[in-house]
Amino acid sequence: MEFLEIKSKKKEIMAHLKEERTLVLIKPDGIQRSLVGEILGRYERAGLKLVGVKMLVPTVDHIEKHYTLDPNWRRVTGEKTIAGYQKRGLTPPSMDPLEITARILDGLKRYLSAGPVIAMVWQGAHAVQIIRKLTGSTEPLSSDVGTIRGDYVLDSYQMADIDRRAVRNLIHASGSVEEAQMEIPHWFDEKELIKYNIVQEKIFYDVNLDGILD
Repeated sequence: MEFLEIKSKKKEIMAHLKEERTLVLIKPDGIQRSLVGEILGRYERAGLKLVGVKMLVPTVDHIEKHYTLDPNWRRVTGEKTIAGYQKRGLTPPSMDPLEITARILDGLKRYLSAGPVIAMVWQGAHAVQIIRKLTGSTEPLSSDVGTIRGDYVLDSYQMADIDRRAVRNLIHASGSVEEAQMEIPHWFDEKELIKYNIVQEKIFYDVNLDGILD
């Protein structure tokens, strides 16, 4: 009986992984630099499935709500930013996490409302982690070669600070499954997300690769 319960739980976990979803925003600089096809291609080639997509110019209010869906975002982001400065031997603009985050949020609102944004929902096993890995770290300067930000952006925190603006890094990608679950409904109605099958899913998820020789 215990064996059957464990087996059932494993099946539930696998089903959950296959259906994991994450939010991606191609920011105004990504669209202006004609990198939309390249960005989509990288995610598709990894095996992820696009289940929702639309273009819009987000309002400042919508952007602020996006970044503050998590009530701890202001404090945590400020603390991480200060720690990041100190790790690189630089002096933070302020030692107050909330003051730091207020500046960041102001820059993000100006950045994301400057032009069209493409909002997308991608689905597949480990979708959040895969997208984050392919996209690269938040700061393009420190992103690895081979990632989208590492290959296509030359911006840095230092330059953004000098110019008093947000880092231009092409993409927003949900940082965790929990974050994605908050962000996706903020950008999409459930009816805008399409359930459909693609052939490659049998290669990724079918246990016995049934049907290849049919």
